[in-house]
Amino acid sequence: MKQKLNVIISLVVLLNATLFGVALAEEVHWGYEGEHGPAHWGEMDPAYTLCATGLEQSPIDIAATAPLNPADLAFAYQPSGLTIVNNGHTIQANYKAGSTVQIDGRPYELLQFHFHRPSEHTVDGGDLPMELHLVHRNDTEGLAVVGVFLVEGAENAALAPIFDHMPAEEGEPETIEGVTIHAADLLPADQRYWRYDGSLTTPPCSEAVKWHVMPAPVEVSAAQLAAYEAIFHLNARPVQPFNAREFILGQAPITLPVTGAPLSGNPLFAVVVVVGVLAAANLVIIVVARRKHE
Repeated sequence: MKQKLNVIISLVVLLNATLFGVALAEEVHWGYEGEHGPAHWGEMDPAYTLCATGLEQSPIDIAATAPLNPADLAFAYQPSGLTIVNNGHTIQANYKAGSTVQIDGRPYELLQFHFHRPSEHTVDGGDLPMELHLVHRNDTEGLAVVGVFLVEGAENAALAPIFDHMPAEEGEPETIEGVTIHAADLLPADQRYWRYDGSLTTPPCSEAVKWHVMPAPVEVSAAQLAAYEAIFHLNARPVQPFNAREFILGQAPITLPVTGAPLSGNPLFAVVVVVGVLAAANLVIIVVARRKHE
């Protein structure tokens, strides 16, 4: 009887290992072209479903006549050391804690900024050479992104440390000793912005992200554009339908969704559900088996 009990427990362990092997498998590979491109993101993983079915997706095409908010975003950016990474999808600079922007009366902390080529948002159907995304998060995991267009012109001294230290290959974050950056210097002088509710522009395409896109561009040199293009010649998601959304002026209506990625769109949520179900099933199976063989 004890041997049968051990067999039952072994089967439970095997089932757990199989399910956990699926749940914790290596992250799905996605990209910007071919079978791994944006048209297929929604099919690649259940966690990416919103990439195909979401109704508030980003980026979007913006009419030049869309209503503009005044330059009322209260930035409180501080200098940061440079920690830079090629994550296989973009060049990203991770920012030191303590820099914020006030949105709807709440502070959102700057986590990182990264780049897309060409711009992900378009204006009157036309893209620009690049787009900078500054990604912020509040204390309830809500996300807000500030988008800045980059166009060819004079060399950009504020971005020079990033362009000078871009890793050519995917790898781990690297801290560049003695180099300081300041996010405030990355913003245009004219900080008016279009605002709308959208999503992450990469899988899992989670929605309820507060977007603030500044139409005034920032200049970078032809050499700086070429340096980025040599690593990522294309890493922009095509524009998505605007559907029933509206551009937001001033404070967001209280009827808008709470900002932040929905749990159902987070891969970790699926793992938590699996853990809970398996724990309950294990307890029931083992208790019943022991009672039968006592």
